[in-house]
Amino acid sequence: MTAADWATLAARCAMVMLFLPFSALDKLLGFGHAVRQAREVFRPLWLARAAIAAGLAIEVLCSLGVVTGVADRAAALVLAAYCVATALLFKRFWQPGDFWRRADGQARGLFWDFLKNLSLGAGFVLLALGPDGRGWQAVVDAPLASSRPYSAMASPAPAP
Repeated sequence: MTAADWATLAARCAMVMLFLPFSALDKLLGFGHAVRQAREVFRPLWLARAAIAAGLAIEVLCSLGVVTGVADRAAALVLAAYCVATALLFKRFWQPGDFWRRADGQARGLFWDFLKNLSLGAGFVLLALGPDGRGWQAVVDAPLASSRPYSAMASPAPAP
């Protein structure tokens, strides 16, 4: 692997480290707590459990896709949507009503988490589509193809 490949790998690992291992492990080790938190949005117990299981699957499978380069564009777009969805569902800074009244209020903390989720989601969109958006056609043409992020994947195998 080249220095550029190592830099790409490091950046991709950093982008997903929130999900794999940390959030995924938190869901596994604290499944009951995660379900209780999910029930704030998804009232029926079965739906909260399904949401946590779906989130866990997304965090593990899509993170692995981004890091390995396997269906990485599709995985990055799913993670982008996941970031936006979790921001809207669980980082509702508009609800506490103390945003302008208290600098240390609950709304301010939620606001920063909301923005972090949106920013990370935007990073995944850039990863999937490229800085100029031209990767969109590649996603449409072959949604599960690899972007071949590492030079060993990008170059064809030598002829025997």
